Amino acid sequence: MKAQGFQYILLGFVLVVIGAVVPFLMVLQVIALSFWLSILGYSASVIGLFLGMFGAFGISQDELDK
Repeated sequence: MKAQGFQYILLGFVLVVIGAVVPFLMVLQVIALSFWLSILGYSASVIGLFLGMFGAFGISQDELDK
């Protein structure tokens, strides 16, 4: 689970960054404002947060089992 945990953390980090960059680009009017794009950014951020936490908990559980 340790290698898989790091993959979850990395994927979660990418999703959180996407969830932060999309609204920032909408505020700067680089991309058009859209309700669905806002929902996508929010969803990416929340899912990324949960994936990162799941990966971290998995790694810590592996360490505790040793």
